[in-house]
Amino acid sequence: MEKDIGKINKNETSDIILRLDDFGGRVGLTIREFVTSDRYTGFTKSGVRILAPDFLKFREMINSIDLEDMTDSEKEDEPETKKLSKNQETLDDMPDY
Repeated sequence: MEKDIGKINKNETSDIILRLDDFGGRVGLTIREFVTSDRYTGFTKSGVRILAPDFLKFREMINSIDLEDMTDSEKEDEPETKKLSKNQETLDDMPDY
């Protein structure tokens, strides 16, 4: 079973493909890079696979992202250290889904 969910253009030669598939008898969501070039056309090794039992946890994590955090609204007069403070979180500080 393979069902393409969608594709996001990465650059002129690469797309990110989301696909439901059954690999090795285990259903999951595969997110992989697909390249189209003179030398090679096909999936690269770059990607991730979310198994069906973990999909609800993954969806919950994605849905917890605040869209305001995804905007490019940084002010020019903001000091560089302030921009980096959010990225200083360790894995221990992240919620365990």
